[in-house]
Amino acid sequence: MNEIEIGRAKRARPAYSLDDIAIVPSRRTRDPELVSVAWRIDAYAFDTPVLAAPMDSVVSPATAVAIGQLGGLGVLDLEGVWTRYDDPQPLLDEVAALDDHLVIPRLQQIYSAPIREDLITARIAEIRAGGVTVAAALSPARTAQFAKTVVDAGVDLFVIRGTTVSAEHVAREGAEPLNLKEFIYELDVPVVVGGCATYQGALHLMRTGAAGVLVGFGGGAAHTTRDVLGVRVPMASAIADVAAARRDYLDESGGRYVHVIADGGVGRSGDLPKAIACGADAVMLGSPLARAAEAPGRGYHWGIEATHDELPRGERVHLGQVGTLSEILHGPSRTADGTMNLVGALRRAMATTGYSDLKEFQRIEIVVEPTR
Repeated sequence: MNEIEIGRAKRARPAYSLDDIAIVPSRRTRDPELVSVAWRIDAYAFDTPVLAAPMDSVVSPATAVAIGQLGGLGVLDLEGVWTRYDDPQPLLDEVAALDDHLVIPRLQQIYSAPIREDLITARIAEIRAGGVTVAAALSPARTAQFAKTVVDAGVDLFVIRGTTVSAEHVAREGAEPLNLKEFIYELDVPVVVGGCATYQGALHLMRTGAAGVLVGFGGGAAHTTRDVLGVRVPMASAIADVAAARRDYLDESGGRYVHVIADGGVGRSGDLPKAIACGADAVMLGSPLARAAEAPGRGYHWGIEATHDELPRGERVHLGQVGTLSEILHGPSRTADGTMNLVGALRRAMATTGYSDLKEFQRIEIVVEPTR
């Protein structure tokens, strides 16, 4: 692998974001109606390879149901306001209306309320009543504490999501670290875990028994991880590295396939096909869905990283509203900026390059574009 000397004592390999690459047309095209964008993980099948990120500005129980009915998967954050307050909508409206300099202190106050197990059970029941696949997320720090409540409540897919998640965590003296391999083995539901952004890190997570891994940290419209911690890996390279780990683990395990889910840096419709082309099986979306009229954030967007009581690594951003969830996912689009009809754009990109399903499309040629 080519490396660049950035100084006499340090070398680094180049890495590429989704903005740095482009998809190359093949020798054939096909009608968009002949293209399948269906995705399946474990026992659960979806019409689209889209997960909604577990962020309070994006996913409520109501929007989780709506996204499920539109063919995707809404993931509810079980450490958000929906499990801390009986009626959090007034607080979400307040956050949307705050002056910028007041946002972080107020978020820290709002998210200091305790997480209630009765609300975890109630929110999962609300989503299940909508007749869709139920997915919910916890951070590694809270997983052991609330996992039994989540599973007993009837979750279908369990997501363990953090800025960066490892299979091996070194804890302070007296603290019991989460052993992912033992934990996942004992669960009766499939687990998606991440984020990670390296070949070796992904391989370790795959060996825990996870059904899928989330790729990416330090990205996304509402993250400031790169500014605060200096941590970031460009998504195109991260996805390709983790896809290589998936390939090698498939051989190592004798045929066990672990899904790669791009989480972060997928902000416009053109990013979806590029993420799949790099090797992703599905994408987790935050900011594109935060622009929906139904989104709880009312056009504002923030993540749990912004609420940390000691070192916030996120911010509230104003994205505005462009249309309904249905229009954002399936169109029709009224703009030419890639904010609407995301699934339609993926389908048309595949049709334009002649591929009929997502697994085939992962073999598409890509090129690196000169810095614009």
